[in-house]
Amino acid sequence: MPIIPTPELSVIVIAIIAAVVLYILLKSVKKLIINTVMGLVVLIGANIVFGLGIAYSWIVFLICAIGGIFGALLIILLNYLGIAF
Repeated sequence: MPIIPTPELSVIVIAIIAAVVLYILLKSVKKLIINTVMGLVVLIGANIVFGLGIAYSWIVFLICAIGGIFGALLIILLNYLGIAF
């Protein structure tokens, strides 16, 4: 059985670690994109159905990206109360 030299072993270990880290990051990005889309769908639907008049700005998109559906509900609530948006 051949013995793997140390430099090659180091490269293999680093490649495995990089693959695991990349997998975790891409999995998180996928969840963030789904969360953002769902929040925007709720916000746009509420805006159309109830005629809220919420303007779509980068702040609204950022809140929906981070908060998802709960972020959209927060924006709708703040608009309804006349506090923001």
